This record gives sequence, structure tokens and C-alpha cells, in this order.
Amino acid sequence: MDIGMDLQQRQQLTMTPQLQQALRLLQLSTMEFNQEMEAALADNPFLEATEPPAAPATHDAFVSGGSEITTAAPESAPEEPPLDTVDWGRPAADADAAQDWTDWSESPVSLHEALRNQLLVWPLDERQRLLTHLLIDELSDAGYLEASLSELLALLPQGSEVTLGELENALAIVQQLEPTGIGARTLQECLLLQLAEFPSATPGLAVAKRLLEHHCDLLARRQFPQLAHLLQCDESELHIARTLIRTLDPRPGRRYAPDDARYIVPDVIVAQSGKRWLARMNPAVQPAMRLNRSYAELAGRHTAPACTHMLREARWLLRSIEQRRDTIQRVANAIVQRQRVFFSHGDAAMRPMSLKDIAGEVDLHESTVCRVTNGKYMATPRGLFEFKYFFSRQLPARGGSCSALAVRALIRELIAAENSEQPLSDVQLAHLLNEQGFGLVRRTVTKYRTQMRVPSVELRRAARHR
Repeated sequence: MDIGMDLQQRQQLTMTPQLQQALRLLQLSTMEFNQEMEAALADNPFLEATEPPAAPATHDAFVSGGSEITTAAPESAPEEPPLDTVDWGRPAADADAAQDWTDWSESPVSLHEALRNQLLVWPLDERQRLLTHLLIDELSDAGYLEASLSELLALLPQGSEVTLGELENALAIVQQLEPTGIGARTLQECLLLQLAEFPSATPGLAVAKRLLEHHCDLLARRQFPQLAHLLQCDESELHIARTLIRTLDPRPGRRYAPDDARYIVPDVIVAQSGKRWLARMNPAVQPAMRLNRSYAELAGRHTAPACTHMLREARWLLRSIEQRRDTIQRVANAIVQRQRVFFSHGDAAMRPMSLKDIAGEVDLHESTVCRVTNGKYMATPRGLFEFKYFFSRQLPARGGSCSALAVRALIRELIAAENSEQPLSDVQLAHLLNEQGFGLVRRTVTKYRTQMRVPSVELRRAARHR
């Protein structure tokens, strides 16, 4: 075996640290990006915080300081009245003197507080009230009584002389409170408590009760043929019963769960002025930081490696921030330019659009555009949307094509206008869409309806009779 050295030439793409940093900052969400900037300010002495720039209040200030997109209105669109200014949500001049409406806002009510308030109108003696409050305190956030009554009885102080029957009576009172299903010890009991509130003429009610009382295990394993045999019903009756069960809430207490919603600050603000749509970076999310000139000049007179390295990192970071801002702005401009009809007419006017379309327009790689569209939000007169909301695949239509989002909007409109006594099935929806020139089959309509979280025809019919 010969051992030797061989010289070969080959090309290889190597990412510099600066490029790696720019790509990493580009894919961060606004919250993650702000946290990154706060950490950089704390760790690098060559960076200093500055006052954030004020948001432009007028159209002229916006155009001179930001990016403008001029679009021509469609020929069939009605003439829009010109707007002299663009309202970016600035406060009124007398905002400080205005009424503070937070004085009138109510603090959120917990599940336990809501149940105790309901008991105030019940004719209970002191002993019953104490026992019902004891049971309410033991309920989980989902509304279940996870401890057994015998365990709770053992925890009571000696000499209270509370019997198991008294606790059962107190639990029966709690289970009559709203929301229905509260105080259940198992999922089966929770669902049965809710079924007990339905009118006796509800379709599938009797089969649903027998199904939950005796065959929950088979239902969980989806043994439908065996269930139909045991319940002595046909498949359609079993289907109606299952549909009715799916309308029930397995966690009735969650409506009182604490609100952990995280508020989204948009990266880009879109507003209309006349026939033009304008997009601008939100100044509230731009990092208010700059290079500390005094420290930079001092570092220039001293060649300590640590200082030189940190100064170079500070300059790289500021350059990456500017590149991130410019990239997001360019992508936002391209999106608004292509989807300008959507901002005027809504989801039904959404054009099909892909990452490749935007990448070619702004001269970026598709992966870069993908990084921009994830976790970045755009505030528009129609609401707050993530960038990727505007990307929708193309579907064939009579005389051209349309976007999948536009088709979903049409499905939603058809369902909203349906006869509540005779809701439309997916087959009927597909037929109506085909009459309008959209070549869709039933399974595609079912997929889009499920994505919109619109109940099936059976659920909508059951909700009508509830």
C-alpha cells in the first residue's frame, strides 16, 4: 500500500462570522431580537443606548423617512377618497387629560371565585356552605375534583362529624353550577353531566348517554362496528351520537384559566393614503443603540486585543442590525406590492404567492426570505398578520388561478350564509364552488374547512338543536 500526498482543488462555501451573525439575527422574532440587543448592550461597553426615534405623524414625514409603495388601483375598483395624512395611531393632544379607562376595568375572575359567587344565591345553611367551599377549593384548573371524597373526609378535623353522605350532597350542589361539567371526578362523569343538560329530543342523545355510561373504552379505541352492535343502532345513529359527544367540553374550567396571551408588536406598519399603500418599519421595535465614540477613540489609541475584538464585534452587530432592517423592509415592500388588492378587499382577493416570487423580486435566496417571513408581523387596517400569511399556493380556477386563502374565504362565506336548519355538507360546498369556477373536490373542501376550524355539517346541525 503506497502512502503519499495528493494535491486537489475544490470549491467550498464558507460562512464568515459576520454572515453567520447576520443570518442568526434575521431569523429571530421581535422579542428574541430585543432580548439579544439588551444582552449586547450589557456585555459590550462599546455600545450605548440612545433615545428611540419618534414615529412619523404625517404622510410627508413618512414618505421622507421611510419607504413608499405606489400602486395603481384596479380599473374596476371604485374611486377612493384621497387621504391627506396617514394615521399611525398617534395619541390625541389631550391624551394626558383623558379619562383613564383602566379605573373601570375588572380584574379577571378565577374559577373558584366564580363558583363561590354563584353559591351566594343558593339557600344553604352554614354547614353546607362550608362543605361546598371546601370542594370548590379542591377543584383543578380544568374543573375536576381529583381527590376522592373519602380522602377529603379524612382531612377534616376530628370532631367535625361530617359524613360521606353530606360531602356527596355538597358535591351534587357544586355540579349544578356553571359551567356545566364542573366538579366531575372523571372525564366520563364530566361529559355525562353536560349531556344531562340537553333537551330530551336532541338527535343521538340516548345513544350518546349509553355510549359514555358503558362503552367509553371501546369509543377510545374507535371500535365503531362493535359499538354499533352492542348499542343496537346503525352506523348513522352512532355517528350522530359521536358528533354530539364531540361538542362537549372535556375541560369546562379552562374558560376561567388565567390569560397568558403574549402581545405581538408588529415589525412593519401598513397604511393607506389615497390609492397608495405605504409600508414602514415600526420604530418601536428598532434597537435604540449606537457605537460609543469616546470608547472607540480610546480603543484606537490602545491596541489591547480584548478591546479591539469587542470594538469589532460592536461594529459587526450594528452593521447586522442595519442589514436586518433593510432586508425586512424590502420583503415587506414586495409583499404589499403584490397583495395590494387584499388590503382593499380582504381574503377573497388574496393572490397566490410563493417564496420564490418574492425572492426573485428582491434578489434574495428563498431561504433568506423564509427567515424573514417566520416570526415577523405586519400591522394592517385588516388586522395583524404574520408575513407568511400572505403566501398561499395556487389553485386552478375558471379563466385563471386563485389562492388557497381566497378559496377558504369563499367557503367561510358560504357557511355563514347557509340555512341553519339545513347546513351545507362538504359535497354541497364543493358543488357550489365548482359552479363559481373553482375546480375543487370534496376532500379538498374538507381539508380547508378543518384548517379554518369550522365544525362539520353534523356538528353545526347538532349545535342548532342544542
